Amino acid sequence: MKLSILGCYSATPRALNNTTSQVLEINNHMFLIDCGEGTQVQLRKHKIKFNRIKHIFISHLHGDHFFGLVGLISTFRLLTRETDLHIYGPKGIKEVITLQMKLADSWTNYNLIFHELTSKTSELIFEDDKVEVRTIPLNHRVYTNGYLFKEKARLRKLNVKAAENAKIDVAYYRKLTQGFDVENEEGKLIKNETVTKAGPKPKSYAFCSDTMFKEDIVPLIQNTDVLYHESTFLEQHAHLAVKTKHSTAKEAALIAQKANVGTLVLGHYSTRYDSLKHFKQEAQEIFENVELAEDGKTFEF
Repeated sequence: MKLSILGCYSATPRALNNTTSQVLEINNHMFLIDCGEGTQVQLRKHKIKFNRIKHIFISHLHGDHFFGLVGLISTFRLLTRETDLHIYGPKGIKEVITLQMKLADSWTNYNLIFHELTSKTSELIFEDDKVEVRTIPLNHRVYTNGYLFKEKARLRKLNVKAAENAKIDVAYYRKLTQGFDVENEEGKLIKNETVTKAGPKPKSYAFCSDTMFKEDIVPLIQNTDVLYHESTFLEQHAHLAVKTKHSTAKEAALIAQKANVGTLVLGHYSTRYDSLKHFKQEAQEIFENVELAEDGKTFEF
């Protein structure tokens, strides 16, 4: 599982800092999460192939999370994209994007498929044989969702030598990797665990931006491997977090602690701060395993 941070600051872009956007690579999928201004430039800068992006997840309709979307869609058109593009986001995202395209007479030459979200409870919005994606309802000034990405159970690893010794026909090897017991050539039932071992542990990633402290998301993200949680403010500005419905670094850490996640990644910093080190220091007072998102930074989990 690989996470590439394209932008992780709040409000407005600056010369050296971009607003929220990131790419998650998980089990052969490449998901774009939020699409602030400058996203396509960041994609080029970090050599991320446009044609591998087939699903885009937008958390909410504040500009620092989606103003780069119509530009990216237009660039895909200019590059003669043919692959379908799925966009998941709040109700209204289809209207705002298609209006811009209509007025510019710039309809796509590929299928642009919108999945508009309205539910205030968690729902499954994408699933295939490798990965599933569920919404994480958040509490912000407008309708907002985070997203939980989870790998499905991997195939078990076959011990070919053990299978041969057990006189299992090769035609059953696939069933063994799927976890089934099978009969050998002598009609004897061979227990799966005697010839296979567990495959890699499925990984999971939760994206939570923007939101005020919301403890009821904890059951939804329990035991997640990696949690990205907004930390717009330090404790000295906690009153602003309440006013703007954002979180502090300590509040993000408290969610991570309660959910027993593996790693907490902080982001969505206010541009009022000159250094990020204090975010990590404050969070680690509550939760030890903390990483700081930074534009251009890549995490391998």
